[in-house]
Amino acid sequence: MLVAGNWKSNKSFNEAKEFANALTSMPPLPDGVEMMIAPPAPYLAALGSTPWAFRLGAQNVSATGPGAHTGEFTADMLQGCGVHDVIVGHSERREGYGDGDEVVAEKVNRVLEAGLRVVFCCGESLQDRQSDVHFDKVLRQMESAILHLPAEVMDRVVVAYEPIWAIGTGLTATAAQAQEMHAAIRGWLREAHDEDIAGAVPILYGGSCKPSNADELFACQDVDGGLIGGASLDSVMFREIVDAAGRAHAAQVEATSAA
Repeated sequence: MLVAGNWKSNKSFNEAKEFANALTSMPPLPDGVEMMIAPPAPYLAALGSTPWAFRLGAQNVSATGPGAHTGEFTADMLQGCGVHDVIVGHSERREGYGDGDEVVAEKVNRVLEAGLRVVFCCGESLQDRQSDVHFDKVLRQMESAILHLPAEVMDRVVVAYEPIWAIGTGLTATAAQAQEMHAAIRGWLREAHDEDIAGAVPILYGGSCKPSNADELFACQDVDGGLIGGASLDSVMFREIVDAAGRAHAAQVEATSAA
């Protein structure tokens, strides 16, 4: 299970350090759970110089290499700052900053070439779902950036499903709806590779996961954790979600042992 916090453009640097210290002072992570925090890019080098209880992630990366690209930062630069994971293809980047499928695919390649792990985001809008093309939309995004990748890099791929229509709209995605899409994503991975790779790629839920619904979501067979937005800004709430992932993992181990 992986619980990843995306802070977006929130927190001052002092607040970021206080948060990191708060998380690190909490009890050890539950068995079978990884925790990742993606703070704003200006904080990465400083946070990357200190060992914490979490993996350090970046919210974005350049689709190009080094050179005359003002304002961009490369995957190699992130690696040098102590970053482990990079979020690519987030719905806010796709919709607000022109990150289309081709650009997202290039960013995925740059992250993997640098030896980092990519958290690839995919999802559909309300219009896509109402038009019953939501599976087609997500499959197209997967085909563009992930499904063609060679098997040897798939252990550094995480998929995060974002039901964009259920984020900040007042609508709610049910656990059944999350499981349905996660199962489809797992199936596409299986078709592109094999059962082992499909089972090993973590598929996170990125649609307004919080302490009140984390247990139900993480209990789904194909939900392997969450990409957390607003709830990741509060250390106590975020740790509650991490603990929910721990309970889900323990239940999975118990079920496997019983079988």
